[in-house]
Amino acid sequence: MVYLIGYSYSGKSTLGRRLAELLGYDIFDTDRAIENRYHTTIPILFARYGEKAFRIIERQILFSTGEMQRTVVATGGGTACSDENIRFMLEHGTVVHLSMTVDDILRRYATSRKVRPLLEGMSDEERRHYVEKHLAQRLPYYRQAHITLPAVDATAESLRDLLNLPIP
Repeated sequence: MVYLIGYSYSGKSTLGRRLAELLGYDIFDTDRAIENRYHTTIPILFARYGEKAFRIIERQILFSTGEMQRTVVATGGGTACSDENIRFMLEHGTVVHLSMTVDDILRRYATSRKVRPLLEGMSDEERRHYVEKHLAQRLPYYRQAHITLPAVDATAESLRDLLNLPIP
């Protein structure tokens, strides 16, 4: 099992798909699993039920990965940010933090078509302040990962080499 963690826009889903394909593993994207189970989008779940309820759902989906094998799990940006969740991932696989700077996050946000509920409706200055504060709160969890890789330089091949996993 490989768990990819990191802030929104770090490329967990994209890199996860590429890494899974390279390794011959399955890919499991926690955000897509939530959307499929509840037949709605993450932004709608957030708006309708709030972050606290969303995090409970997210934990249930994460814990469902415990019996999986040969799987790359692309997590949501906040999935790793509880003691229970990060401990679960550390015990069940190799955890990789795709690290990003605030500038990189904001640059990717500006060019993305994806809606991120926590960043919507803010001025550029408010968004920068929010990301700086939010990232600082999340870093203690992210830093517990077995491996940290700068997201802007990450490739499936470089990650496979860091994981020291054989080519199928």
